[in-house]
Amino acid sequence: MTSVRFGTAGWSYADWKGVVYPKNATAEFDALRYLAAYVDVLEINSSFYRPPDPRHATRWASAVDGLDDFRFTAKLYQGFTHRDEWSEDDVRAFKDGVRPLVDAGRLSAVLAQFPFFFDAKREHLERLGRIIDTFDDVPLVVELRHRSLLAPRILERLSARGVSFCNVDQPRSSTSIDVGARVTGPIGYLRLHGRNSDAWFSKAAGRDEKYDYLYSPDELDTFVPLIRDLVERTDDTVVIGNNHFLGKAPANALELKAAFEGVAVEVPPALVRTYPRLRAIAVEETEETEESGGPESS
Repeated sequence: MTSVRFGTAGWSYADWKGVVYPKNATAEFDALRYLAAYVDVLEINSSFYRPPDPRHATRWASAVDGLDDFRFTAKLYQGFTHRDEWSEDDVRAFKDGVRPLVDAGRLSAVLAQFPFFFDAKREHLERLGRIIDTFDDVPLVVELRHRSLLAPRILERLSARGVSFCNVDQPRSSTSIDVGARVTGPIGYLRLHGRNSDAWFSKAAGRDEKYDYLYSPDELDTFVPLIRDLVERTDDTVVIGNNHFLGKAPANALELKAAFEGVAVEVPPALVRTYPRLRAIAVEETEETEESGGPESS
């Protein structure tokens, strides 16, 4: 049976303390282990800024020991996708960095996220081809944001190479790709960036402002048939909330999980207090001290 996992982009945000995590968590508090008790997958963001340290990846794998269905995805280093400034050392560093997750059976995908200006120009397509060739030994997913890259010949090329397509929901522009259930490989991938158009297109807006968006229940309901479509046509499906500011990503991810599965789900108590509407999808709240981990079953 095809698996589907719901989770968030990243897990370590200062503004999540007291919102997602217990507000009095100690210095030894393990945010990864805590959140992994509630979601099925976490997307590694730090690997976008620098190739991951294999020692960190080993600790990440150890932190989710016992959570058999839990997986990671890892964003590809931006030197490949945004600057085209990379060497064989960068390739080796990235692959070595994620190898502990591969060896532990914990890596579902490597996500190559391209910028909005990456279009169907010849030099861009050549770079895309080089990245596909370089990472043909990992489950590669590409997040393409420019409408010109939806040309049938490009999608057919991805399909022929077994490269999966990342569907995105984001503020719309004249060149953006509308959210859908496009499939070109074995992995179904959906990322929700939010719809904060004013901040998204503002040069003055910071990261938190751009991703400050809480999807409404009605908006979330529109994604459920897309997710079902992805599940039916792929081996594995990943749904990631990237609207991270003040814990909106885990809130929406858990709401989507509940809507898709049709059952109540475990929700961090702090998150329920932050977003009271989550009581509608949460199982009966468990007692939890401010320094505690997730539910006892984890």
